[in-house]
Amino acid sequence: MPFPFSLPTASTLSFAAYLRSSTHPSLPLAATTQRSVLRAVLKRHKRLPPSSQPADLSNVLAALSEYIPYLLALDAGLSGGTVAGEEIDVVLEKELELEWRATLTHCAPGREPARIKLRSLEYEIFFVLQTLAFTHTLLARSHLWTLYAPTTPTTEQRTTAVASATRYLLQASSIHTYLLNRSGQWITPSPTIDISPPTLSALSSLAHAEATLLAVLKDDPYPAVVTQSRNKNDKDWMIKNPDIPKVRAHLFARLCLAAAEHAAKASAMLHQQQPGVTGKPHNDLLTYVDDLRRCARGKACRFFAIDADLGGSTGQAIAWLRGGKSELGYSPINAAANEEKNARGLMMKIKRDWTEKREDRRIEKGSNEWGGDAGRLEEGRVIDMLEAKWVKMNDTINTQPIPPSGPLLATMPLGREIHNSPTAYTPPALDEDVLAKMRAPAGEDGDGPVFMGEEGDSSDDEASGGKVAVGAFPGTGGYY
Repeated sequence: MPFPFSLPTASTLSFAAYLRSSTHPSLPLAATTQRSVLRAVLKRHKRLPPSSQPADLSNVLAALSEYIPYLLALDAGLSGGTVAGEEIDVVLEKELELEWRATLTHCAPGREPARIKLRSLEYEIFFVLQTLAFTHTLLARSHLWTLYAPTTPTTEQRTTAVASATRYLLQASSIHTYLLNRSGQWITPSPTIDISPPTLSALSSLAHAEATLLAVLKDDPYPAVVTQSRNKNDKDWMIKNPDIPKVRAHLFARLCLAAAEHAAKASAMLHQQQPGVTGKPHNDLLTYVDDLRRCARGKACRFFAIDADLGGSTGQAIAWLRGGKSELGYSPINAAANEEKNARGLMMKIKRDWTEKREDRRIEKGSNEWGGDAGRLEEGRVIDMLEAKWVKMNDTINTQPIPPSGPLLATMPLGREIHNSPTAYTPPALDEDVLAKMRAPAGEDGDGPVFMGEEGDSSDDEASGGKVAVGAFPGTGGYY
């Protein structure tokens, strides 16, 4: 499943205090209004319970879509560019001062991410567009949640959910690629690891890997069968057994290997040393990327096993499955049959069962943390189901020898891409009629006062907390 990103929040900012336009005087004020709306939407989204946040993503996406054209118009004015064929002149009167929360930077458990002080409009663009990419990823997660809902989805609902999620992930990947190409113009190191070039490259590869795996999930019947068998509300088993059509096993295996290669690239980028950049990537993101790589390789082994079983080589198929378990990081191949006969194996089995039950509860509650293992547990369940079925058949009917898995894993081919050239991201621009209204002097376009939000920065509350007298009750600092 896509990574559960946390949307960052920002401090207040009035562009009119730092920028001035001789050709479009109302543009800084209009941009300030749109940014204040976005800031209010992000703060409200952060305070919602986890189960209510997916329904609010459409409001976040709308606020971002409204603000980005104004922000890019200011950037075009500073660089002497044009918007809708019209020249815009913007002058920087003094250096900007703004703050964004670095949600990808590692922080102590239980504490909020630190707020990074920024002094450039370029960093504002990067954080805003990165928030847009995170929103697309979270929208993909919300569509995929229907696959694990209490009501088993139909084939049409499953196909629609996967197609929508794939479209959002490819859009997120293209946004990260756009930012990566734009960062090539920088001459100074990134102020935070969240928007550094290696991190942007890793996020683009990560979204590409997730979209590639969804192309396999769309036609993979086995996860749906396992999910249906664990669904307490499902009654279809009383009527008929689930249908498991034949799949293009070898093709799916190579697609999974391509996803594993993208995930490995993302992991390498996140672990890369970045001189001059403060902080390090969040441990949850690093663990997720490694789990995604393991899941993709384990899934590839499963499809190689299915291909071998269709060819009548049940023993080789079982060896592929046990190789897949080793790729997932579960019990060793040579100890699979004796897992419960020693204390260490028994503890590993108990820990895995407890983790699976916790993941099931997260899905039922709609928690933001569900799917944080990148589908590794789900793939392990599928492999366990097939291994139990084929071992029983091999012991009673075929009696084929089971070869070692190591040589088989060494023969895996290279991956095959399915999304060779994702559509490049095209930033939105202001319409001509909207831009024409910006020619009016500030305060004379009938829009009234600039909206700056309904509350101050959260950092203001933190700063004022130290002024309360010792022993005083909260809120009575003015009496001392």
